[in-house]
Amino acid sequence: MGYKTTELAKLTGVNKETLRYYEKIGILPAPPRTASGYRLYPEETVKRIKFVRKAQELGFTLQEVDRLLGVVDQDERRCKDMYTFTSVKLDEIERKINDLKKMKSILEELKNCCHDNDDLYDCPIIDRLEN
Repeated sequence: MGYKTTELAKLTGVNKETLRYYEKIGILPAPPRTASGYRLYPEETVKRIKFVRKAQELGFTLQEVDRLLGVVDQDERRCKDMYTFTSVKLDEIERKINDLKKMKSILEELKNCCHDNDDLYDCPIIDRLEN
């Protein structure tokens, strides 16, 4: 059994153009076609698209997803230098976590300045951000 592009798009929540783009850049292998020329995606494509979407939700770029799929596909070319890739990505995540912690701290501090103050023209948060 397989899925035509429209069926796969509906099933995965990805639009048809995205599916074609994924195929164009190699994230999805080119599916076989019916006699009338329709793409017929195999069942495992659903799982692959869900992997791609989840990875993107976690902050991976499509290029990074392609590298990760190299591990899934056991593709030596795309797996090359995976240690360096994961090390760099971990450093990037650590920086983002530190930045988010700083932002949280600043927002908590600003929130505490503004308990129940309803005076829009005398806002300690705005005063603090301006200084």
